Amino acid sequence: MASEMNNRQAYYNYHIEDKYVAGIVLLGTEVKSIRDGKVSFNDAFCLFEDHELWLRGLYIAEYAMGTTNNHIAVHDRKLLLNKRELSKLEAKMKERGFTIIPLKVFLNEKNLVKVEIGLARGKKIHDKRESIKSRDTEREIKRYLK
Repeated sequence: MASEMNNRQAYYNYHIEDKYVAGIVLLGTEVKSIRDGKVSFNDAFCLFEDHELWLRGLYIAEYAMGTTNNHIAVHDRKLLLNKRELSKLEAKMKERGFTIIPLKVFLNEKNLVKVEIGLARGKKIHDKRESIKSRDTEREIKRYLK
C-alpha cells in the first residue's frame, strides 16, 4: 500500500517558497484509488475561484472495483484550508511569478487524505542545471562514503 505520493517534477521546475497541508474533498472511490497509489501529478496546479482554492489536473485513476458510481479521473477538487491561510495565499498569488502546486498526496495518522501544496516560483534553465549538478555531487559523495 502506497501511503505517500510525491511530485518530484515540482522540485525540479520550481523554487518552493512555502508549504501548506490542506484537506481535499474526495469521493469514496477516489480515496480507494489513492490508497492503491494511483495518483499522477502531471499538469496539476491550484487556482482561486471565489476565494476558494481548487486543485485542477490531478489524475486519480478510476477504482478497479468501482461500479457505475465510479469517479471521473480528472476533475477539479476543492482544497480545504482555514481563512487566514487562504487569504495569505491569495495575496501571494497576485504577485507576479508565484503559483501554487501540489507537492505530495498522503494519508495522515487519522487515515484522512491530505495534500501538501507549495507556494512556488518557476526556475530558470540555469537554475535547473544547478539542481542537476548538486544532485549529482550528492550522489557521488554518498557513493564514496559507502
